[in-house]
Amino acid sequence: MTTTTPQTAPPAESTAHTREHAHEHAREHAPRLALAELLPDFYRAMVRLETAAAKGVDPTLYHLIKIRASQVNRCAFCIDMHTKDALAEGETVERIVQLSAWEESRHFYTERELAALALTESVTVLTDGFVPDEVYARAAAHFDETELARVIAAITTINAWNRIGVTTRLTPGHYTPRSA
Repeated sequence: MTTTTPQTAPPAESTAHTREHAHEHAREHAPRLALAELLPDFYRAMVRLETAAAKGVDPTLYHLIKIRASQVNRCAFCIDMHTKDALAEGETVERIVQLSAWEESRHFYTERELAALALTESVTVLTDGFVPDEVYARAAAHFDETELARVIAAITTINAWNRIGVTTRLTPGHYTPRSA
């Protein structure tokens, strides 16, 4: 679980110019609720759901889905976690940075990744109450039915995690990837 220790100011630089612009970070917020501790059976079920959703999905694509849904949902904890995981597994900084503007940065991604990102946004933001046929058809053109089901499962699972993270106000910045 996350810690509630406030972050400290970044180290002071040696030049006068840098010192002039040095600033302290805002205080770190405390999590609202320790859901994993209060509902361990539910949390373990979510972990099992995550494991099932990840099975058979290309890890690179899975990271992109998790990061993009987390950006849309403004889940800082999940953005921190999944960005660090992606970097630890070889994803480039450039592709992660451009992910928030993927529609304008299409040349960083494959057509298959673009189709999955469009589906991720449509499933994540259900403002019109449905996933548009053209978005679904585009994804279906790049994935067979089983792969498409896996992508939908991955999108659904990260959205559930995002809702937990945002609601309980999990604190970003303390996660360390296992593979690091």
